[in-house]
Amino acid sequence: MKTLIIGPSWVGDMLMSQSLYQHLKQKNPDIEIDVLAPNWCRPVLARMPEVNKAIEMPVGHGSLQWGLRKQIGQELAKNGYDQALVLPNSLKSALIPWFAKIPKRTGWRGEMRYGLLTDLRPLDKEAYPLMVQRYLGLAEAPGTPAIPMEQIPYPQLTVDNAEYEAALAQFKLNSDKAIAFCPGAEFGPAKRWPDYHYAALAKLLIADGYQIWLFGSEKDKPVCQQIQDQLTVEEQERCRNLAGVTSLPQAIDLIAHCQAAVSNDSGLMHIAAAVNVPLVALYGPTSPGFTPPLSDKAEIIRLIEGYQKIRKGDADQGYHQSMIDITPELAYKATINGLNR
Repeated sequence: MKTLIIGPSWVGDMLMSQSLYQHLKQKNPDIEIDVLAPNWCRPVLARMPEVNKAIEMPVGHGSLQWGLRKQIGQELAKNGYDQALVLPNSLKSALIPWFAKIPKRTGWRGEMRYGLLTDLRPLDKEAYPLMVQRYLGLAEAPGTPAIPMEQIPYPQLTVDNAEYEAALAQFKLNSDKAIAFCPGAEFGPAKRWPDYHYAALAKLLIADGYQIWLFGSEKDKPVCQQIQDQLTVEEQERCRNLAGVTSLPQAIDLIAHCQAAVSNDSGLMHIAAAVNVPLVALYGPTSPGFTPPLSDKAEIIRLIEGYQKIRKGDADQGYHQSMIDITPELAYKATINGLNR
């Protein structure tokens, strides 16, 4: 059985899709799984042993590019796929398996995909409340109840110890008692815990003998620098800003060897969950009720209910009040609990 997965565009969602690949392998160990994904997600897929091949999706997020999608589909037709599972709900995401003439094309109903998918499922959002349940539901017969969370395999990325040692040497890091901070998040500061709270938590942990490694992309460099700038000279020696410096595989390996991680709702939060380190996940306007970190070692801190689709908070810096209200002491207690668990 050769299966093509049309993967999601975001790193965090791609992490959660690993539960589907694990589930497919449990059902049929001989299944061959290829995943069509944006280039920035391919390093994550390379750490999933269930994936045979990660195929680059060169079309930008939200872009139609009909001709290019047709060309990709015609190329993929040569691979002889038996089925395609289309994880996003957009019309565009269903085009390539249609162009590839894959005999069975399964996806949830959305954005007028009639004709593009041969197995079009109506989605009962209450019956499938979590994204990961919706992913796994596509591997089951129509009408099958959602798989309970306690039966869903959690994402588990492989870790390259040799690459980890090389990263330690490259960045001149001391691995003793390191804690990962992931202070970035997409779409501005509304989903972020304030930089001054991260700095206060860093002070508490450094006083306990820990060191802090700050992770993120190039655009997260400024907020990581803001955190570092609020520390004393002595404290800064125990805090390294690695945002925009490490590759994504290096970040995976380094976070996997940390003793704990503290993160906003972000792709790095899902990476920390998938390498099984004790995790404190900080939530505000977004809800963990749909895309929680899939880990037995995760503690979620959230002080409000419901989901609020906002891009800017109510404070001058753009932070949301629900994130401001999560005190450093509360996060510190959760971190220490995770370390002692």
